[in-house]
Amino acid sequence: MRVALIIPTRNAGGFLDRQLPALARQTLQPDELLVIDSASQDDTVARYREYGARVEVIDPGSFNHGKTRRWASQQVDADVLIYLTQDAIPSDPQALAKLRDELLSEDDIGVAYGRQLPHPNAGLLGAQARRFNYPEQGRTKRLRDAAELGIKTCYSSDSFAAYKRTALMAAGGFPEDVIGSEDAYVAGRLLLAGYAVRYAASACVEHSHDYRLLEEFRRYFDIGTFYGREKWIAEAFGDAGGEGKRYVLAELAALRHANALHRIPEVMLRTLLKLLGYRLGHNERWLPVALKRKISMFPAYWD
Repeated sequence: MRVALIIPTRNAGGFLDRQLPALARQTLQPDELLVIDSASQDDTVARYREYGARVEVIDPGSFNHGKTRRWASQQVDADVLIYLTQDAIPSDPQALAKLRDELLSEDDIGVAYGRQLPHPNAGLLGAQARRFNYPEQGRTKRLRDAAELGIKTCYSSDSFAAYKRTALMAAGGFPEDVIGSEDAYVAGRLLLAGYAVRYAASACVEHSHDYRLLEEFRRYFDIGTFYGREKWIAEAFGDAGGEGKRYVLAELAALRHANALHRIPEVMLRTLLKLLGYRLGHNERWLPVALKRKISMFPAYWD
């Protein structure tokens, strides 16, 4: 099977000293490497081209998490499409091969997403977020698991994910217009079309974020916007249920383990900002565009 690796970028220079050598060490070398660059102002384009990638430069204003990935899927001739973000670093030479192999391990798997480990310099809460969402044990999720997992059934991440082209096309491909969470959208469509979603815990990348307080608020505003507009996801899979409570309890346990109980007020404030951002996003239709542009992590989306 032909494999294409697709990487959307914008000013990725700070990550390339680690990512490019990690890609060069992979035992599975993609048949095509396509970089979609949103007019970077650093040396991103030159360095990827020097590495051997095909780089297509687009207007940053035209970038959309769904539409751009959809367009990219149409520019390559491959059976397996692996999507990687610019800040995701394969953690071992078999990362791409393991992700492909887990995708192909069962006939009905449409997408496989890898395990995300914290970057070496990740903060306490950023590292805990990865441990919570990406456990050591892999799992194949099907529509019947929605009664147990709720909305987590269609959890996936395009920071490191592989799609079977035939399944992706059968499910309608990437959406044309979403503020983010295009990975959850496609996973949901795949599940409803009879395909499975594989959490490929054997395939690992280093990828984590240490969000500041206001960044948490803005991120959850965008997440709330997505789920407020894509109501079919909650209708098909249910809501988050007690996931938020479990997440906070896991954070508090991590603070106790690290002897950092003094950060409990910060965790509580973060939780409040996440909830506020999500609720505002869920009801964004009542907000003026100028305000949405200010509080979103992707202000250009509102243009």
